[in-house]
Amino acid sequence: MNRIEGRVKVTGLATYAAEYPVENVTYAFPVQSQIAKGRVRHVDAQAALAMPGVLTVLSGEDPPPLASGAGELALFQSREVAYRGQIVAAVVADTYENARAAAAVVRVDYDPDDHDVSLRADHPGLYKPDHVNPAYPTDTEKGDIEAGLARAAAVVDVTYETPVLHNNPMEPHAALASWDDEGRLLVYDTAQGTTLSRNTLAKVFGLPKERVRVVSRHVGGGFGSKGTTRPQAVLAAMAARAVGRPVKLVLTRQQMYDVTGYRTPTIQRLRIGADAEGRLTALEHVAYEQTSTLEEFAEQTATPTRIMYAAPALRTAHRLVRLDVATPSWMRAPGECPGMYALESALDELAYALGMDPVELRIVNEPETEPDRGLPFSSRNLVGCLREGAHRFGWEQRDPAPGVRREGEWLIGTGVAASTYPARRSPSKARAVVQDDGDVLVQVAAADIGTGARTALTRIAAEALGLAPERVHVELGDSDLPEAPVAGGSMGTASWGSAVVRACEELKSDGREGTADTTEEVQGDAAFSRHAFGAQFAEVRVSSVTGEVRVSRLLGVFAAGRIVDAKLARSQFIGGMTMGMGMGLMEETLTDEEFGGFLRRDLAQYHVPACADVLDVEAVWLDERDSELNPMASKGIGEIGIVGTAAAIGNAVYHATGHRVRELPITPGKILMF
Repeated sequence: MNRIEGRVKVTGLATYAAEYPVENVTYAFPVQSQIAKGRVRHVDAQAALAMPGVLTVLSGEDPPPLASGAGELALFQSREVAYRGQIVAAVVADTYENARAAAAVVRVDYDPDDHDVSLRADHPGLYKPDHVNPAYPTDTEKGDIEAGLARAAAVVDVTYETPVLHNNPMEPHAALASWDDEGRLLVYDTAQGTTLSRNTLAKVFGLPKERVRVVSRHVGGGFGSKGTTRPQAVLAAMAARAVGRPVKLVLTRQQMYDVTGYRTPTIQRLRIGADAEGRLTALEHVAYEQTSTLEEFAEQTATPTRIMYAAPALRTAHRLVRLDVATPSWMRAPGECPGMYALESALDELAYALGMDPVELRIVNEPETEPDRGLPFSSRNLVGCLREGAHRFGWEQRDPAPGVRREGEWLIGTGVAASTYPARRSPSKARAVVQDDGDVLVQVAAADIGTGARTALTRIAAEALGLAPERVHVELGDSDLPEAPVAGGSMGTASWGSAVVRACEELKSDGREGTADTTEEVQGDAAFSRHAFGAQFAEVRVSSVTGEVRVSRLLGVFAAGRIVDAKLARSQFIGGMTMGMGMGLMEETLTDEEFGGFLRRDLAQYHVPACADVLDVEAVWLDERDSELNPMASKGIGEIGIVGTAAAIGNAVYHATGHRVRELPITPGKILMF
């Protein structure tokens, strides 16, 4: 199907958070900390209040009331500064220009302290968190790692590093907030989940949930950065309450880098041993990450290693350090993306140490059950993806020796890596109602963040009802609709779709209306290891003169359950692969060690891939049906596409040059160091 909302988007009729027509609207602009650690001594707002159109200045001088337990969203409740860029005041004015101009003259005096913003594997503040996102055990261990390494025919002991990465959705984070005469709060927000955003705002402002409404009809991307409520929503609501008028707040691109989350940098050490036939004897994966002093966020970086390959000795661990930085958060495939980069790169090194084909090494170590918990897989077709990908890519024509294929100044190489992502679902509600004209209205507080959720849910409902898709109308993006989980964790379609199917089934029995709540169904799911799998193949051309890396071909082959819509699926897979290429070759946010905060805080300096950056990118999938997952037999596809791409490209760079880069991104400067 073509996207249902395609026409309104390309004609500009789709309304995003900052675009709703509201009368008497005012504008807020934040003031950010210029130190990385310390205290706000005083906020002098006199000059700002004297400027044209200024209505008020919010700060810790007169803290606006908030409920306790708001965490990082507790704006102005404390004078403590936890990171550079933290919001310490805000101006509200009649126009955006007046608010921004006034914010520039707000004077903030500080008592600065020494700060620490550097992640390192020997940091004295490293500790073991209670769990890693969302609720995985921090460490796991089975077998004797040292004994397994001792009896191995080949061992690799390597460390890989990934930098701070930022999500960079096309639509900036924005909110438009207003309070009615009864004290009910309405927020048009850039949210990946209106139910969660409503619940969070209700908690922050100490309100019953029924007195808060969040609307996010269209969201211009998020990649996880809009999966939790961000400060602009709280600040807009706080400012609207202060001035008694609606308040609009749109973060600049630079502000987004400071206060909307990012992917934690990682330092990952892997020790892998294998016998002469390539069978693993031991596998250890330890990840070092950072969090803030405000809140703990521990990314699940080493968890994919727990389910990938058969090893009699297996250990994974995570260590965290609290630094004077903003809190990291979700970014497309958190954990799996950086974790699989390190694992699949180290596995490639092991293949060369053994003199073994990298595809065959992965196939030889295919497990019968999940290596960590011993659970059966609901389905697992990684081997099929590897073999199909190798065939389509022409892998058999590859010269196994690195650094031998050359065309003029260009060194050419190919690489492979596996992909995986959990196939989850969460409880959701939905309603299906027959309208006067006989069409069916389906309601669910789902979110379409650009992935095509409306279209997918329309297809799911139409199939469940036996109707043509044009007779089904899906309403989403509003917290007043039946409650639904966020668009995240590659579980949106599985979660919402399960509720939609059940509501449609009840509608067919009732004749007029059907409702569903899948809480009990989801809780009753049988114990299986549920994951999607894939294989990524890359061909690169590396200039021996400039160090430039060109990706000439990318191929992804995936096994992700039943594909609900082929056009949407291909778009998602290719989008993820392209984002993975950006991770591999160009994306990096530098930390300013002297002053704190981030450098490269806009799209002129933080480079993301464009169409010209890859000549040929293709995604295909195997026909896989997994009846253990959900009524659609589908697996999420929004994140698996990014997993493995950076490793495949890095492995191809090694094959092209004979030199291994273990620190992303792989830039010309790093190539020319060889």
